Amino acid sequence: MPNFSIEVSRADDLIDVPRRIIVRGAHPGEPVRISSATLRNGTQWRSTACYIADAHGNVDVSMNPAIDGDYYGIDPMGLLWSQKPERAGRRDQFHADVMAPLETTLTVSALEQPGLPPCTPASTRLVQRLAGAGVTRREVRELGLVGTLFLPATPGPHPAVMILNGSGGGINEPRAALYASRGYAAFALAYFKAPGLSDYISNTPLEYFERGLDWLRAEVSPLHDFVAISGQSRGGELVLLLGATFPQKVSAVLAYVPSALVHSGQNAADPAIGREGPTWLLRGQPLPHQWQDNRTASWAPFDEGPAPHRHELAMLTALQDEEAVARARIPVEKIAAPVLLLSATDDGSWPSSLYCGMVRDKLAEVAHPWPVLWRNYANAGHSILFPFVPTTQTTYAHPVSGRISTGGGEAAANARADLDSWQQAQHFLRDALTRHSSPKETS
Repeated sequence: MPNFSIEVSRADDLIDVPRRIIVRGAHPGEPVRISSATLRNGTQWRSTACYIADAHGNVDVSMNPAIDGDYYGIDPMGLLWSQKPERAGRRDQFHADVMAPLETTLTVSALEQPGLPPCTPASTRLVQRLAGAGVTRREVRELGLVGTLFLPATPGPHPAVMILNGSGGGINEPRAALYASRGYAAFALAYFKAPGLSDYISNTPLEYFERGLDWLRAEVSPLHDFVAISGQSRGGELVLLLGATFPQKVSAVLAYVPSALVHSGQNAADPAIGREGPTWLLRGQPLPHQWQDNRTASWAPFDEGPAPHRHELAMLTALQDEEAVARARIPVEKIAAPVLLLSATDDGSWPSSLYCGMVRDKLAEVAHPWPVLWRNYANAGHSILFPFVPTTQTTYAHPVSGRISTGGGEAAANARADLDSWQQAQHFLRDALTRHSSPKETS
């Protein structure tokens, strides 16, 4: 009978830290099963995979391939990103309290084999944290701003980053907590679907975000006056727009699956205004958007297309009207900072690869004097987050409109995009900070 043990190297650490999972005590060549279970905001998420023990009776998940189960091949953290929720439709990957850790139970057992007695499973615990020791969290309800400020444990000043969510609205506390754990004063700013704000994205004034940038600078006195902005999806569109509108207040732009164009309210619109109504206001006036006076735009490919519905298909129809596209284009050439673009080739929400190509090409055309980095992830979808979280839930009901659609992507490709994008973001910010702090050349 096997005498299993299972251990995790760095059993308790930040969520973005890879772990080494090792099983010992199996018979050489014996197939074994490792299962994972994580409680995420009230719902159990589970995965399982099978491996063959080596000549010493060990399984090292970073070296031994999974031969069956919820993922295949060699992946040290495959047991985490391949998890699925027990309750269908759940997408909450984190607890409502982001300061609370995620605890995963890993259990190893032998596959049942005729004529052999059952073995006793062995278990261990793996802990992932968004907030490291000493990181502080503070709700912000000042000057009409609604958000959460996370500060690192170490004394400041720190470089700062303002984090903006997408069309689901709310406050992106998980990403801000992780940024603070990595040394940034991180301000997750909501702009709709949060206490005291509209439930919808329609008619959002850009001056609100300018106020957020000013507040962040005044509040934390950033290192070298460095304030980056990071946003995903509609937030990715937004950070490009803010960088172009308030260039002297933005030190770096991180655009996750963004648009190159100003869009209408779409799925996050106020029903009284409609999904073809304006999203952004500047000085009280709506900005021209892609759907406005567009001669080719049609919702039919999304509304009437096969399930799971792809919002991207409707966006592609709107791109056929070159004049409407030109009117709605974000003037990214006005950005006075480095730009990081992250896109996916199977983005079901909108064509982020095409959009990022448009941004990259315009910045190359004007010889943008700051670095521009574009990572385009093959076979990945719209939901690019950070590493070692489940990537299996790609079809969902939109949190505002309720429409069922898919963000696209394969789970394994999404996991690769999660890992690489976070590594790229950290390198990009360090480089941007170094450039920002260097003495400026004088003519």
